Amino acid sequence: MTPTIVGRENEKSILEKLLKSNAPELLALYGRRRVGKTFLIKTYYKDHLTFFCSGQYQGKTNEQLVNFAIQIGHYFPEHKPPVTPSSWQAAFRLLENCLDTKTDRRKKVLFFDELPWLDSHKSGFLSAFSYFWNMYASKRTDILVVICGSAASWIIEKVLNNRGGLHDRVTQRIRLLPFTLGETEKYLAHRNIKPDRYQLLQLYMALGGIPQYLNAVVRGRSTAQNIDKICFSKDGALANEFDNLYQALFNHPEKHIQIIKALAKKNKGLTRTALLATGKLLTGGGITTALNELTESGFILKVYPYGKQEKNALYRLTDEFSLFYLKFMQQTKANEKNNWQQLSTTTAYQSWCGYAFENLCFTHIEQLKKGLQIAGIHSSYYSWQVTGTDNDPGAQIDLLIDRADNCINIFEMKFSNTEFTITKKYAGELSSKLAAFRKQVKSKKTLLFSMLTTYGVSENDYKTQLVDNELKMEILFE
Repeated sequence: MTPTIVGRENEKSILEKLLKSNAPELLALYGRRRVGKTFLIKTYYKDHLTFFCSGQYQGKTNEQLVNFAIQIGHYFPEHKPPVTPSSWQAAFRLLENCLDTKTDRRKKVLFFDELPWLDSHKSGFLSAFSYFWNMYASKRTDILVVICGSAASWIIEKVLNNRGGLHDRVTQRIRLLPFTLGETEKYLAHRNIKPDRYQLLQLYMALGGIPQYLNAVVRGRSTAQNIDKICFSKDGALANEFDNLYQALFNHPEKHIQIIKALAKKNKGLTRTALLATGKLLTGGGITTALNELTESGFILKVYPYGKQEKNALYRLTDEFSLFYLKFMQQTKANEKNNWQQLSTTTAYQSWCGYAFENLCFTHIEQLKKGLQIAGIHSSYYSWQVTGTDNDPGAQIDLLIDRADNCINIFEMKFSNTEFTITKKYAGELSSKLAAFRKQVKSKKTLLFSMLTTYGVSENDYKTQLVDNELKMEILFE
């Protein structure tokens, strides 16, 4: 059965444009582990893949060169090297000689996967690759070079921001993110797995949109059954994923994991100053680097405060699996029969779903904008809060969208298995929150109170008085 790329419409458009280009192209593709980078390139370019080489995790230079020589023998059997190249310069010279034999004009794709692993300590790989691109590949209009890596920060620092031979050489970049809810629905449907959208939300809030995680979902099981098997059984596909995930991405992941664990304890996020105050993190450049790496890799999100300086920005943990692991998997014994099917009915889980649903909205801002019919209007999203005093309880808005058409959408997100009802007490809290925002911000823009729920908001006087925009979970699947 021929592999099919589900979703990824924007990425496929870029890949097609590069294929049809009349110029040499250098594509930098990066994204977290198991997000589908290798599959995307090898599947889309299957008829044009002229050479492929992947780095070996913690492999020494000689081991990487041996692997390179093996791949040369695979793609160019008539040029199989009698001995392993002695250096990366020699390896790329060998590749040049092989490519010189390809005289047809069709695009030739050279794919270097896990580039950070190829560039082992003192190997000279990056320097040799730069020379290969500048002196050879960039002179051939029939060549498309794809470089790929899971360590997003490495790709950005060593390639995209390179000040040496690769400075300003990348012609296209793609940051491959996890599937959206809509793509996840299509991906599972492609495998004839079609849960209702409420259960799909629950699945996504546990696993996220990582294709390889979703491959473990089995047809004919409920979401609770699938999560139980995947996450809580001793041989579950994700039973040991948390530690492996960060170890594979970052050279020294201890600080990254500390940040993740600290953010997991604070639903609304933490500022950089508050993170340092946990007492478990080193100060200075170390935490800044770790925060940047986690942000670029898509594990955390930096949410700017409305009307305040960047130093007040909140970091939120948005990686669904990490959130789920730290809340439920870490402290639960594996292999207890129907473990998750019991836990999923508890009030603790229902409460956590509310927080996870809010987080999901931050990674689906574009879908929210479409739901509000403001996709074509310039806008930015923020959080807002005012600290309480003895006479004032304070207030916090997790998400607001500030629009160029002089409106601000104030969001409340509620996860429920039925219609959500605005009670008298909740209506009072909302009114106080909106009043506090108006008082402090003093904006002349129109404030629009917007509610996103799973099944809608029940009709009553409080809804009529307060809600300007009502959105249901369906818009998140757009």
